[in-house]
Amino acid sequence: MRETSRSLVVVLAARGLAPVIQLFALYVVFHGHYSPGGGFQGGVLLAAAFVLVRLAGGYETGRHQITRRAGPLLGAAGVLLFAAVGAAAFLTGGNLLDHGRVPVPGFAPAELRSVMILVIEVGVAIAVAAVLTAIYDELLGSEDDD
Repeated sequence: MRETSRSLVVVLAARGLAPVIQLFALYVVFHGHYSPGGGFQGGVLLAAAFVLVRLAGGYETGRHQITRRAGPLLGAAGVLLFAAVGAAAFLTGGNLLDHGRVPVPGFAPAELRSVMILVIEVGVAIAVAAVLTAIYDELLGSEDDD
């Protein structure tokens, strides 16, 4: 989007609303294995907050949250986190995502499953938020490349 005159009210409202959306997104991610929600929904909410700031204040304002180069890298990191947690059971002779088979000292199998599900949800949220933000940045065009 080309730089146009920005409304101060819209910019301030977006800057005030974005942290609330991000906080709710974290709630959705961290309570995803106890209640409805999870990594995908939380990641979409995070991306919505990032895009809201970009729409209201322009890319210069939004790049302080996540830069154009960091989007694909964070997306790949989220996918790798998911894959690493899923493949950890393979190394111990289990099936994909069979977290109870991974020997971690100090964790019972049920506790380990709960922690690993949370790690997977965080990986999915990072990947979804970063990729959706990167898609928006690519649709925006090549201006303001980092």
